[in-house]
Amino acid sequence: MIVVAVVGPTATGKSDLALDLAQALSTPHAPAEVVNADAYQLYRGMDVGTAKVPPGERRGVVHHQLDVLDPLEDASVARYQAGARADLDAIGARGGRAVVVGGSGLYVRALLDHMDFPGTDPRVRAELEERAERDGRRALHAELARLDPEAAASIGPHNTRRIVRALEVIAITGQPYTANLPRQEYVRPAVQIGLDCDRPTLDTRVASRVDRMWALDLVDEVRGLASPEQGGTGRGLGTTAARAVGYAEVLELFAGRSSADEAREEVTANTRRLARKQMGWFGRDPRVQWLDAAAPDLLEQALAIVSAADGGTLPHPGEAPVRRSLGS
Repeated sequence: MIVVAVVGPTATGKSDLALDLAQALSTPHAPAEVVNADAYQLYRGMDVGTAKVPPGERRGVVHHQLDVLDPLEDASVARYQAGARADLDAIGARGGRAVVVGGSGLYVRALLDHMDFPGTDPRVRAELEERAERDGRRALHAELARLDPEAAASIGPHNTRRIVRALEVIAITGQPYTANLPRQEYVRPAVQIGLDCDRPTLDTRVASRVDRMWALDLVDEVRGLASPEQGGTGRGLGTTAARAVGYAEVLELFAGRSSADEAREEVTANTRRLARKQMGWFGRDPRVQWLDAAAPDLLEQALAIVSAADGGTLPHPGEAPVRRSLGS
């Protein structure tokens, strides 16, 4: 059964549409289930700042990949890929429909597309870094150009870290570095529905979301997660969790580097920047079927896309003009 993914910028109503679709696509014997693809909703206790749907508001729909990490843990795309793909397999085995929802583009790609994660070899990496120091990065870049001209052309001779990583992958896998790069090719049948709206409307939605965060006491949530050294009572936030929009700014407040009003303004500004970044990421994927998040018949339009995908009648990206997101 085709996987349905609801993607797009933050504050466009993806979670609500995902729940609507899950209910509409459920059958008595095979209910649809939601799989989260938001990197920060993986964390336990990070609820208000990530706009996680509370358990009591999930309408009885089973959710996966929520609250699976401790805030001290660093998120791993490879680990997420393994766990979320196992969820898709299990949902499919039950005859159900999976509805993926989230705005973390890399996580969506890792779940839906061909994307490999070659391991690391500390010995190989150390040798390459030593050679870079001894012979210079241009010598390593020349070697990369010989082994994988396409990778060398895209990386350039000045990015030592990426040159070393490319050569490490080649040494580990025996394949060109570019052979391990993600491809816009689904590993299982899928359709992506993108939600977007014009920038003024999106900015208004972002402001309303931040208002709701403050009304639900985001500051208190972060204080409960933060370590005593950060002015809180919890065990602390790891490197990944502490970078999340909403949490990073409140941690700056606790550190005395901003006022409460400044922290709130920064959360709003950085959420808008995040939305623009997400627009750019998903807007580059010609497979996304874009819908206006404010459309009064949004669910009906989304269900029509799912029906077309199920029936194999969606146009191939190369056969129809690509509709860019409204905020592009």
